[in-house]
Amino acid sequence: MLTEASTYPAYRRLGHDGLANRARRAVATLADCRACPRDCGVNRLEDRWAACKTGRYAVVSSVFPHFGEEDCLRGWNGSGTIFFAHCNLRCVFCQNFDISQDIKPAAERGSTPREIADMMLWLQAQGCHNINFVTPEHVAPHVIEAVSIAAELGLHLPIVYNTSAYDALESVALLEGIVDIFMPDFKYWSAERSKVYLKAADYPRAARAAIQAMHAQVGPLVVDEDGLARRGLLIRHLVMPGCLDETRAILEWIATTLGSDTYVNLMDQYHPAGKVGESAYPEINRTLTSAEFREAWRIASDLGLQRLDIRRPHPRLRRRMLLVSV
Repeated sequence: MLTEASTYPAYRRLGHDGLANRARRAVATLADCRACPRDCGVNRLEDRWAACKTGRYAVVSSVFPHFGEEDCLRGWNGSGTIFFAHCNLRCVFCQNFDISQDIKPAAERGSTPREIADMMLWLQAQGCHNINFVTPEHVAPHVIEAVSIAAELGLHLPIVYNTSAYDALESVALLEGIVDIFMPDFKYWSAERSKVYLKAADYPRAARAAIQAMHAQVGPLVVDEDGLARRGLLIRHLVMPGCLDETRAILEWIATTLGSDTYVNLMDQYHPAGKVGESAYPEINRTLTSAEFREAWRIASDLGLQRLDIRRPHPRLRRRMLLVSV
């Protein structure tokens, strides 16, 4: 149901002083960084780094209107994505391995908060429906700092926090009243597989805690009359080959803990990438079968999950695609 709170970006209600104070608090945490569950404790204000290989300034890999996101995000003008480089996880199958793990520290110049704010304003000028921060876990303080500047300069789009869910609860708390749409990707349920494939045995525990905190802030996903997301939680889950037990456990937790009205995007686009090959991690060196993906959908349906993502492009996007193809 649309309310005033769900139609107006959260950060606009904080006001200038509220945003500025939040940004100062967020940046101060970088002196003893606990932005993610790695708890590195390094002083990033002095441009030092540890697991995430990111110091005082966030490294932006790309900025563009994204038309491959969920319909409720891409609409007809695209989701305004800002991809951050580096990552706090070490997923062996990462589809963006070149910018998450293969990139060397200091290989690219970090962007100042004002530069990131200008990126948001440029995306807004392109007609994008939201600002979509991709892989922001390790730069949550930087995101808050940049949003505070962008809001002062006229930003009025909803903020999407597109995360692996490996977020510290401190970061999620700092994001309250700033993020409109939390979009965590719940990857694995078991500590054993998380240790092997993500190099983070504590991932399931951290992800569950973070997702619950996100849900407590924004509730179920709310969309407007055009089908665009305005506020709430959208959970992604990439179905992995040979891991339907993981999918079942995650979906059971979503249904029982968060509720059957939770919006879930079951994704079937896994393909071997990153470090996966014939000699390394051969058990996931294949694509998902159609039978596996059908079973994942059946599990979700049997659990009573009512809001599974189905792609139905907006009529205005279909017209746009037709014009491009001509």
